[in-house]
Amino acid sequence: MIKKPSRNGLRLKRHLRIRRKVSGTAVAPRLCVFRSNKHVYAQIIDDVAQHTLAAASTKELGLTKTSNIDAAKAVGEAVAKKALEAGIKQIVFDRGGYVYHGKIKALADAAREAGLEF
Repeated sequence: MIKKPSRNGLRLKRHLRIRRKVSGTAVAPRLCVFRSNKHVYAQIIDDVAQHTLAAASTKELGLTKTSNIDAAKAVGEAVAKKALEAGIKQIVFDRGGYVYHGKIKALADAAREAGLEF
């Protein structure tokens, strides 16, 4: 019997394909997005120094609804605000193997509107 690959396993394969091309540097760190069933997380990472420069999630924002488009927008704004405070304006976007629509697109658009360039 052939085992069907899981949705998360397929997403991880897509993420590895993306990560071969997308890498964060000190000049343009990587904005990495993770989406669970309950929460949305975003980190700005310098892959050369292997250091997280800024992070935001729906857990730390204390929202009542944590897994919808409005929550993703709030995380995008929060991570952009923290990045600008750290002196980061230019980033590269890593969608984490997720399709670029819905929550992922809302997070990216909110980060752009808050001042990040990518």
